[in-house]
Amino acid sequence: MPAETMSSAAHEAASSAKKTKDAVATAVDRGHEGLADAMEMAERNIRDAAKRIEKAVRDGVETLKAQTEPYRDSAEAQFEEASKYVVARVKERPLTATLAGVGVGLLLGLLLASRSNK
Repeated sequence: MPAETMSSAAHEAASSAKKTKDAVATAVDRGHEGLADAMEMAERNIRDAAKRIEKAVRDGVETLKAQTEPYRDSAEAQFEEASKYVVARVKERPLTATLAGVGVGLLLGLLLASRSNK
């Protein structure tokens, strides 16, 4: 009888070990599935957030363009007017304009040279 009892105990232990092994395998599989689901959800959330951010930036840029358009047009008109004025003055007095340009260039050169010597 003792051999039978030991055999029965060994069989029960093996059965219990198999059940434990199966339970652990099931838990690991569920853990993998849960992790995969969590990662998929995180990726989806990141993609959605990126789309929302991209849309917000695009809308902000469009708003900024619309708001700055009058200033750009005004600056463009003023620059055109100033360039016509300069061209007219240079045509009236080319020698004076040349000497003024050389003088401004010389002054800028001296200022830049004195900064680099410090």
